[in-house]
Amino acid sequence: MLSPISAAAGRLLISEPFMPDPNFKRSVILLTEYSEAGAMGFILNHQTEMMLGDILPDLSYSEIPVYMGGPVAENTLHYIHRCPEKIQGGIEIWGGIYWGGDFEQIKQLITNYQLTEDEIKFFTGYSGWTPGQLDEELREDAWIASNKFEADNIFSNENNLWKEVVISLGQRYAHIANFPENPMLN
Repeated sequence: MLSPISAAAGRLLISEPFMPDPNFKRSVILLTEYSEAGAMGFILNHQTEMMLGDILPDLSYSEIPVYMGGPVAENTLHYIHRCPEKIQGGIEIWGGIYWGGDFEQIKQLITNYQLTEDEIKFFTGYSGWTPGQLDEELREDAWIASNKFEADNIFSNENNLWKEVVISLGQRYAHIANFPENPMLN
């Protein structure tokens, strides 16, 4: 088993380098829920071509990028943030990162230019697993679970997030970061 760390809310899931499911190709997922009922999270590094204004055209400032949270319920909008002093009602996932909160308050903050993309991240859809499914995928080495990350990484628009997170896991994993996306090119 590649991952000595178990899955839990607030941990990252890093996809194995040759993940066959294109939805999760070189993905970094923040788990927001993990229980006997299953698991849920959001892909942090698959930015869509949409901006928030494409989804909510009534906002005056809406140049905040939207990410593909996962292949489940892609017609839903979710968000994580790190500003509970501005947004009430969010649930702390881990280390000052919150999921959800008062959406009307968020829209007002965005309209008034009081909320920036380094404080909040929006997702269409989510990644979900049925009871036991994620544990089985971890045993099959489809994912590496990690609790080593900085909040700045979560809210960055970094195109190389997967590679950076893999390298941050240490020497045991660093070589994986340089694997080609297509193993036939090796």
